[in-house]
Amino acid sequence: MIYIARIYNNYTEKFGIPRQSGLVGNSLSKIVFEPEFRNPEALRGLDGFSRIWLIWEFSEAVRRGKTEYQSNSVNFCGKAADDHTAGDYTENMILKPEACRTAWRPTVRPPRLGGNERMGVFATRSPFRPNPIALSCVEIADIRMKTEEGPVIIVKGADLMNGTPIFDIKPYIPYADAFPDARGGFTDENVFEEVAVIIEPQARGKLRTQDEEELKEVL
Repeated sequence: MIYIARIYNNYTEKFGIPRQSGLVGNSLSKIVFEPEFRNPEALRGLDGFSRIWLIWEFSEAVRRGKTEYQSNSVNFCGKAADDHTAGDYTENMILKPEACRTAWRPTVRPPRLGGNERMGVFATRSPFRPNPIALSCVEIADIRMKTEEGPVIIVKGADLMNGTPIFDIKPYIPYADAFPDARGGFTDENVFEEVAVIIEPQARGKLRTQDEEELKEVL
């Protein structure tokens, strides 16, 4: 697959990014298309939709290795790929995409469960998967057809890190994509706890109003 665009926002590190899309509604991101896809015709009709699906890559979770897949001796954190005593895959245990078929794990520990309970990888949205592909639903805030970067899309509520590559964009269709009565599995069993966020005056002076509200929502 090829990248069609990249997203740009204030999330310059993977730590601190919203857990899911839509949780931080005040967060603005800009989608900039790669040069070969900067054709305004490709966005014709998109202004009639309020939301889009982003199909993107967990680029910071891509498995990279020091050897070829055929050698079966890919190294992560100094241990061989066939050494399953290494424990769970974490951000520091990364392999080449070609090695995923032999190095993937069938279970992960979702943060939503405190990292203490295992669930099947296909029952979670963990970034550590056989293929590092993600899906997010975001709200369209603006579509700017004429900029120095070609047509760009401004979106709200993205959970992607700054610079994340995007494979595809599709419109969100309410009658086909929304199922309010659907069960949420183990995610329904946990209740969100709200906490008060206090920003000290000396820090507030360094933030724009928009950034302050976004920071509060993230925290």
